[in-house]
Amino acid sequence: SILARLPAEIPPTVCVQHIPAVFSLAFAKRLDSICPFEVKEAEDGDEVRKNRVLIAPGGLQMKLVRRGGILRVCIEDSPPVNRHKPSVDFLFRSAVKELGDQAIGIILTGMGADGADGLVEMRRAGARTIAQDEATSGVFGMPREAIARGGAEAIVPLPDIPGTLAEWLSPKRRSA
Repeated sequence: SILARLPAEIPPTVCVQHIPAVFSLAFAKRLDSICPFEVKEAEDGDEVRKNRVLIAPGGLQMKLVRRGGILRVCIEDSPPVNRHKPSVDFLFRSAVKELGDQAIGIILTGMGADGADGLVEMRRAGARTIAQDEATSGVFGMPREAIARGGAEAIVPLPDIPGTLAEWLSPKRRSA
């Protein structure tokens, strides 16, 4: 719903989805077949670069790290965070450390609170943040928690998220 509606030229993008390991590779390949940019299941050391989306492998944690001045993903078998592996909070906290106010965090439908604290940390660091609205969420748990904790700068219906991203990323908007 979001990635397939983005233009071919996108900023570096990383995603965590609560899915089992056996599905993350197929999910990434399916997205790669319908998106105008590269989508792949992340491997340890993959470069985070424009026109590429890295999907966290199911059953593992993914974080952002700088190695030799290049932003990369680190894939590791760390313990679950908020009972999840991969965990959104695990990724968001690394985005705060490595990118600060240069990131955009988005939390979508899901059960529980994974990602809520990380989105708060991102917003406090100056990053732009979005939570999916209740009306378009299948399960409003994760967005509700992020909103309640003050992590969401904007609460956006799912179909409008690509447009909000485009607006936030437009050169005219950034220079204003």
